[in-house]
Amino acid sequence: MTRTRKPVGRIAFVGAGPGDPGLLTRRAHDALVDADQVVYDRGVPETLLDAVRAEAREDAQFTPAEGAPGDVAKVLISAARSGLNAVHLVAGDPFGHDSVVKEVQAVARTAAHFEVVPGVGQAEGVATYAGVPLPGVRTAADVEDVSVLDFDALAAAVGRGSLALAIDAGDLAAVRDGLLAAGVDGGTGVGVTGDGTGETQYTTTSTVDSFVAAALGFTGRVVLTVGAGVGERDKLSWWENRPLYGWKVLVPRTKEQAGAMSARLRAYGAIPCEVPTIAVEPPRTPAQMERAVKGLVDGRYAWVIFTSVNAVRAVWEKFAEHGLDARHFGGVKIACIGEATADAVRAFGIQPELVPAGEQSSEGLLAEFSPHDEILDPVGRVLLPRADIATETLAAGLTERGWEVDDVTAYRTVRAAPPPAEIRDAIKSGGFDAVLFTSSSTVRNLVGIAGKPHARTVVAVIGPKTAETATEFGLRVDVQPQHASVPDLVEALAAYAVELREKLAAMPAKQRRGSKVQGPTALRFR
Repeated sequence: MTRTRKPVGRIAFVGAGPGDPGLLTRRAHDALVDADQVVYDRGVPETLLDAVRAEAREDAQFTPAEGAPGDVAKVLISAARSGLNAVHLVAGDPFGHDSVVKEVQAVARTAAHFEVVPGVGQAEGVATYAGVPLPGVRTAADVEDVSVLDFDALAAAVGRGSLALAIDAGDLAAVRDGLLAAGVDGGTGVGVTGDGTGETQYTTTSTVDSFVAAALGFTGRVVLTVGAGVGERDKLSWWENRPLYGWKVLVPRTKEQAGAMSARLRAYGAIPCEVPTIAVEPPRTPAQMERAVKGLVDGRYAWVIFTSVNAVRAVWEKFAEHGLDARHFGGVKIACIGEATADAVRAFGIQPELVPAGEQSSEGLLAEFSPHDEILDPVGRVLLPRADIATETLAAGLTERGWEVDDVTAYRTVRAAPPPAEIRDAIKSGGFDAVLFTSSSTVRNLVGIAGKPHARTVVAVIGPKTAETATEFGLRVDVQPQHASVPDLVEALAAYAVELREKLAAMPAKQRRGSKVQGPTALRFR
């Protein structure tokens, strides 16, 4: 009789770093993606947990760590003995926590396979994000119990270089008293950073004498930096000085469409809020699309012109229904109205022949689209799969150039359901610093389902047609890029924020207080 060998699971103690999901190491990422069970410390930020859950296995279990180190170790060992891969996810570096060291010791006494994946230490990582270098001889530690600190050693470290400590905000006064008692000069520079590496990271600078009062209102874990490096913060601060840092930006698009825009906004420091204004549904009658797909396969078309990612998706879904793939586009040339649409085509293994180099709009595409030539173009028909509410500009322009156009409804756009009440209230009361509109329909539908953005909200539009619609609805257009694309729209908003900051910085203090300019940029100068 052959016995089936029971699968053996693994245990990983994984350092999450200081909080920014982008600081997870590749090894940490791989361990989390492969985990069946993730036990996480309560000090791990929710934003990081959300990012991990988004890439984890669908059936992975996430539970908070409960009890003493021995209790947590038992949970991990039990999972491994059941053939599961278990991870204990901790803030900072695993060996920066005495409790985790005890867990590793407990696991090491068993036959379980385990590994310890280092993470960026919270103290050092946040100091770097706050723009505070730690030159010379430096001391950095993630402290769980300040009563065990050797303040004489810390004072010596400050005298020779710099110091960074990750501690609870409630322990700030004890650390101040300990440093002063150990002989640290009360005028030595101090930085206190809350929500380190997070969307709302904030640093206040003062001195050893005054940092407790300066940090009033800080809660949870903070990072304290002491020494000469604090004076460099004005020049080296980068995380909090990104152009859109702290701006709450409304993105009226579905999650699928908003991904690239939100990622760019986050890179500039903004906090995007995605609110779908449009829902995409199949056409009421599928006959048109059925004929169009048959025509593509039969060689009826010389060109297919895609004006949106939704149009690309609609055509490929029809292809999939009929068991077709990219090979059936052989001989048909593809044009795309912009780079985002072109990327959607490339994702299916096809390189578009034409994407406007200039304005990415119907007009921009027409400017580069060749007139029909009966000799060069024996097939003179173009397929234009679009939304049911699309304008006639492109079809009319192609007809003028001698092409026969099959203008086919590939999908319908309908107004999405209203967002939650708190988002509607924020839109109307000025709770968002900016809103980005990428089409006329996003303007109409946002106003229809949530109301008109407040006058203090910066309005950014992707192109002239969208600007016209925004103006018709009584909105003041503040930002419009030269080229109609999502990357250029975000770049233009970032440049506008920089201009605001420079204008406010040049104002006398009295004028700043009376300025009508709103948002985080203005608040930093008040």
